[in-house]
Amino acid sequence: MYQNLIFDWSGTLVDDMGPTIEATNRVFSIYGKAALDRDEFRRLFRLPYSEFYEEHLPGVRLDELENHFRKAFAESQVPVTILPHAREKLDWCMEREIRCFVLTSMDTATFEQQLDELDMRRYFEATYSGAVDKRQVIGKLLDHHELDVKQTAFVGDMTHDVVTAKHGGVSSVALLTGYTHKEVLDSHDPDWLLDDLLAFRQLMEQHSSASS
Repeated sequence: MYQNLIFDWSGTLVDDMGPTIEATNRVFSIYGKAALDRDEFRRLFRLPYSEFYEEHLPGVRLDELENHFRKAFAESQVPVTILPHAREKLDWCMEREIRCFVLTSMDTATFEQQLDELDMRRYFEATYSGAVDKRQVIGKLLDHHELDVKQTAFVGDMTHDVVTAKHGGVSSVALLTGYTHKEVLDSHDPDWLLDDLLAFRQLMEQHSSASS
């Protein structure tokens, strides 16, 4: 079905929503804006995050906001954990020699720390972090690694991931494990809208069996 998978990180492979909401609300409080609860955050937050902050804190420099956010994220006591079925899916890919990559907007230092703390580095041929707008990176990733777009999917949990997949000409797999509500993801017409990585693994197994 697919020989190459590009994964988003947050909300796709790891659950970091707790510290992300906490850090976002810390940033909001610095500028006198009311905090968001979990449901409000999931409905309002979007990528590129530069657009989210420009809407809610117009005129504030992005690098200033990023500094506040990263400090608050690092100070959060809420743990970042691997999402259910993520490691099993990656092991499954490794066994079948499916090439795996990461494309994430998370800042590189935080991402690299999580990658090692969660023992995830070994699964990926290459990782691309700090991509504020993933559309500007996916083409370079595909070209550099000579990936056939017909055999490649981008797996993510946000509308920006679906848009990025379409921009790159690859299949879009939207998961309901992260930051975005089902109806919002569905409105962007992903190729696949699935509950989690277990459902995606089962889908790929079914297609593999049907083609053999």
